[in-house]
Amino acid sequence: MDRFFTKIAAKLASAVGQPLAFIVAMLGIVIWGISGPIFGFSDTWQLIVNTSTTIITFLMVFLIQNAQNRDAAAMQAKLDEIIRALDGARNDFIGIEHLTEDELEKIRRQVEEECAPHERGKDGATSVGNLIKRL
Repeated sequence: MDRFFTKIAAKLASAVGQPLAFIVAMLGIVIWGISGPIFGFSDTWQLIVNTSTTIITFLMVFLIQNAQNRDAAAMQAKLDEIIRALDGARNDFIGIEHLTEDELEKIRRQVEEECAPHERGKDGATSVGNLIKRL
């Protein structure tokens, strides 16, 4: 079931991310708008577009979140592999995406201080140089 959902979600996310999907959606709204006078701008006429857009938006949130989750997981796996492969890199950074916001902020501050403890306020080039020297 998980693989089936992933396959469907990936295909749908790819399809709705295309310019043609935007054009089709715009045409649908234009046709709906043009049909207003035909239906006398009735409550049913308004309900059609409101209900349609609500349902589509609701479902798209899940598709977009699924795509972002997969992309983020793939990116983390690639970064973890780079950390693992580099000599001198700290393996304790592998998996830090699972830490709390406060724990991540503490690590970020430590890395910044380690890179340039006496270089506050200067450009990032010196900080990068200090980091490379550490490695």
